[in-house]
Amino acid sequence: MKFIREWGLFIVISLLFILTRVFIWAPVDVKGHSMDPNLADGQRLIMINSKNLNYSDIVVANETEDGENKKIIKRVIGLPGDSVEFNNDTLTINGKTHEEPYLDEYKKEFKKDRLKETYSYDQFFQEKAAEVPAFTVDSNDSPTFKIVVPENQYLLLGDNRVISKDSREVGTFEKEDIMGKAVFRIWPFKNIGTLK
Repeated sequence: MKFIREWGLFIVISLLFILTRVFIWAPVDVKGHSMDPNLADGQRLIMINSKNLNYSDIVVANETEDGENKKIIKRVIGLPGDSVEFNNDTLTINGKTHEEPYLDEYKKEFKKDRLKETYSYDQFFQEKAAEVPAFTVDSNDSPTFKIVVPENQYLLLGDNRVISKDSREVGTFEKEDIMGKAVFRIWPFKNIGTLK
């Protein structure tokens, strides 16, 4: 009884932590610049194991590149069966215009100087931004394109559209490839909080 009184609460809390960690949530790292400026390289997030997805959700998905499996973080733009169109940075889904406020900062910089100052850390990014006619283009650099999302699949795009490698290049993602939703930022501490 003495052991239970002294260690019972600690054991219960530890078991709850382990069980929720296994079945409900997991930590993930942001790698690269495809979600700039909303998620930066090196930030740490909490993902919940939920596949109840909606437009603009930030998700973690499995992707195979050159035979290697990796986790990527992108945003849901199209749901199964959707007809998604871009026309000079205007997004239309099933004939209805959708706003993308999470792109406003970089779209403003793109109009100002083609992101030259923003991309000052990478010459390739600067050159790419100077070449494309819009912030969101397809894999052939066309600012006008349409993607029909197959059933049981999702269209995932990065927020940093000029340089993000996403569904425009690798295709849509099956539901089974999506691990869950990123919902909370835990690092750095100055940016801690829920993700919008």
